[in-house]
This record gives sequence, C-alpha cells and structure tokens, in this order.
Amino acid sequence: MADRPRFGPAGVPPFFRIIGAQLSDVPGLLRDEGLDAFEYQAVRWGQKPQMKQQDAENLRVEAERNDVLLSLHGSYFINFCGEKEVVEASKRRLIACATAAQWMGAYVVVFHVGFYGHGEKNEALKNCMEALNDIVETMNTLGIRNVKLGPETMGRHFQLGTLDEILTICEEVEQTQLVIDWSHLHARSGGVLRNVEDFREVVVKAEEKLGTEAVQNMHCHFSKIEFTYKTGERRHHILDDAKYGPNFRMLAEVIAEFNLRPVVICETPILDFDAVKMRNILLEVTKK
Repeated sequence: MADRPRFGPAGVPPFFRIIGAQLSDVPGLLRDEGLDAFEYQAVRWGQKPQMKQQDAENLRVEAERNDVLLSLHGSYFINFCGEKEVVEASKRRLIACATAAQWMGAYVVVFHVGFYGHGEKNEALKNCMEALNDIVETMNTLGIRNVKLGPETMGRHFQLGTLDEILTICEEVEQTQLVIDWSHLHARSGGVLRNVEDFREVVVKAEEKLGTEAVQNMHCHFSKIEFTYKTGERRHHILDDAKYGPNFRMLAEVIAEFNLRPVVICETPILDFDAVKMRNILLEVTKK
C-alpha cells in the first residue's frame, strides 16, 4: 500500500537491459530517475515460480533500500471462466505468482481474469469469483497473507473485466486490490475518457462501491492507447502521441482533487521515461 502517489515501469526498462543491469540493480536505477515503484513481469510463467527465491529476495532487499514499492504482473495464461481443467491450471499459475510476490515483497499480483466464452457474462463472473475465493483460501493456508490479488480492468470486449465487474470482484472476494488500467477503460468504451469529469466519474463510482480507502490506494496502469470500436484495445503508445488518448493530466487533476495515493505503472513503449513524465505532470498539477 502506497504512502503517496508512486510511479514506475511495467517491467525492466530497455536501457537498463542495454547497460547489463541485473534484476537487483533495478530499484537503485529507478531511484536515480526519481521513480519509486516497479511492476515485475511474470506474464509468461507456468504453474511454478519461474525465478529463484534468492533472486526474488535480493530484489526485495534492494527495493526496500531504495524505497521502491514492488508489484507483480501475473501470467497471461489465466482464464477463470473456462473449462474445469483450465480453471484449475489457472489457479496454480496465480498461486505460483503470489508465492514469488511474497518472496520479493510485492504487495499485489495484477492479473487478467479471463474470457467470457460462449456462456452468459454473469455466469462467467460468478465462476471467476468462486475460483478466486478458492485461491485466497489456498494462499492463507500457505501463509501468503501480505499479497493481494489485483484483477485488472480489461481493454477488449471478449475479456471479463469491465469496471463494474472488477468492482464486484473486489467487493465480494477477500484479499483483493482495486486495479484500474485507464487505457483499457478508454479503449473498451470507445474513447470515453475525454475530460476530467470522465475520470472523476470512475473514481466516484469506485468509491461508492468499495469505499474511500480502496480508491485512495488504487493500483493503476496508464498509457496512450490505440483501439477499434469493434474489438477495443489494439496497442499502447507513448504519452507524447497526440493522436491517441487518454490524457494523463486529466487523471492527475483527479488524483490531486481526491488526495489519492495510487501506484501508477507506465505501460508505454518508453517505460521509465514516460513514468517520469507522469510524475512531473502530477507535481505540476499539485503545485497549482
């Protein structure tokens, strides 16, 4: 849980890799850039943690030393709306991610919930929540109590993950964390985030459903995004790309207005550079 608005990249920035940085070097390099959050990408993982526990613990030590708050993005190979064997495998993948998150001190595992398939959307949501309740029970049995599950708002129409669905999951399932991907919301709704009021409405709706604390501590993803009206999300773009929305300054206005302290993870192609840019925009807004 953040003590202030925090900014960081989704994954290791490309330049860090070019200079040969190790994973444990990342928090210090981010701190040198004025960033204080990092989302580790476990998006290709299977049903067991695909990193050494010692490497995760080394990352934790350096993150604490540099005051960088860690999160982890879970496997893309998750679908809690599918056949039984798919759901069971998805449970194991998410638990593997939660296990590694505990090793590294990440406070949340962000993940994509699944796909509607051919059934009713309400039935898909119900099945998803049943699976997540099972996972929380297993996590508690394993002693994984300091890691939250973060179902993410999704950008394509065939994915479970509307704002209402994510709010319902967070309301009904224990040990969950509100995760709003603003670019996904924008893409899925045909570009609805056009002004400050549009952002404000999302925050107000979430606060009415989950309470002030949940909204103040939301976990966010942000980028400019390209989309189609037929399918939704297409690809991410840099903040300076004027052709696409949404506009981070509008979100910054709402963060300042509601005194929020979100973790904002940048998903543009220039991860750390645009994370710094977002941080600076919020500083400008709060100094008005």
